[in-house]
Amino acid sequence: MSDLIDSPGQGENAPEFSVSELSSVLKRMIEGEFSNVRIRGEVGRVSRPASGHLYFDLKDDKSVIASVTWRGQASKLATQPEEGLEVVATGKITTFAGQSRYQMIVSEMSVAGIGALMAQLEKRKKKLEAEGLFDKNIKKEIPYLPEIIGVVTSPSGAVIRDILHRLSDRFPRKVLLWPVSVQGESCAPDVTAAINGFNKLTPGGAMPRPELIIVARGGGSIEDLWGFNEESVVRAAFESEIPLISAVGHETDTTLIDLASDLRAPTPTAAAEYAVPVRADLMGWLSSMEERRVRSLTSNLEIKRQRLKDLSRGLPTPADLVAMAAQRLDAVSDRLPRALSAVSNNKRTLLLQTSAGLRGRLLQNKLIDRTKEMNRFVKSIEANIRLIIQRNQSSLDGLERIRQTLGYEATLRRGYTVVRNKDGKLITRLKEADVNKELEIEFYDGKTSLFK
Repeated sequence: MSDLIDSPGQGENAPEFSVSELSSVLKRMIEGEFSNVRIRGEVGRVSRPASGHLYFDLKDDKSVIASVTWRGQASKLATQPEEGLEVVATGKITTFAGQSRYQMIVSEMSVAGIGALMAQLEKRKKKLEAEGLFDKNIKKEIPYLPEIIGVVTSPSGAVIRDILHRLSDRFPRKVLLWPVSVQGESCAPDVTAAINGFNKLTPGGAMPRPELIIVARGGGSIEDLWGFNEESVVRAAFESEIPLISAVGHETDTTLIDLASDLRAPTPTAAAEYAVPVRADLMGWLSSMEERRVRSLTSNLEIKRQRLKDLSRGLPTPADLVAMAAQRLDAVSDRLPRALSAVSNNKRTLLLQTSAGLRGRLLQNKLIDRTKEMNRFVKSIEANIRLIIQRNQSSLDGLERIRQTLGYEATLRRGYTVVRNKDGKLITRLKEADVNKELEIEFYDGKTSLFK
């Protein structure tokens, strides 16, 4: 039994490796044999640690391969791995000696077929919709006539030319173009940066901040338009403080940015039409409003003028007011001489009656006193007459001021004119003026004739 144990066993002449040496040999063999492979499978768990590396599983119904994309390559992947997404991954197989397992280092990734893309799109749509990014109740209102419009699109395509041409036809506006790639790997980061960049501009700064953003590109396949379905683009459109119109693809194409934008246009040309009104229509509307304003003002003036005429009929004429005051003055003037004569006769009679019993000096003194008294009486009467005349004159002056205020001459002084035809008939409407060959225009300081 001991002889069997001490005898050399089968395979003892095979080379002896350390664990590390064997791991290195296996690593070289696997990497040499599988240096460039393409694997189709479903993405399993996905991990994005703070290091920036990307860890995920590729699996089918029987097996799982651990996969990794290093930080420098992770942001360049055309398709970001999402759990449940069927993809085609390109890279190399290597080993991870620390855990005695193999893994795939992925350098490229694409969605495996249209069906997988549509499934991923539907899943992403439900996720973002649940977060409220497509809520129609929080859409911002598109400004009626923005001064500056920011356009996010390719600088070399027909889209920007169509937008500029339509804006020029309808209502020319200032346009800021932010050039981006509209398909491929750089599309999503470019569009996201453009939307965020426009929002970061300071109003009134050296670079003006647009009041409206248009994100546009022409039609294409779902793969061509996929950049506008990326989550970063959708979130940038939703978070934009500036109202945003999406015009991606043709009318039948729908991307997730269309659902997150404030307004979706079926084509880039339609986006320009939504952005500004037609200038000719606006000018026509303003013209009609101006005509209505003039008609309203003219009608109001005519109503006021007629009202003034109606009120003036109830007032006495200045001649009547002066005549009545003059008549009262004449009556007072007529009674005054008779009253003075009667008073004088009465005093004279009284003097004659009393003079017989008076002595000369007493009579003289009394005569002097009576004369003074009569003079004071006469002066009092004259003062009263002057006061009456002054009051009547003040009344006449006030009536004259009323006459001037109510008369149309005061209106002429404020810059208005009176238009009459050659027969002296008042012209108040434009049509009446058009049919008369000769018009008389009265200004404040005179009249002139107009011949057509």
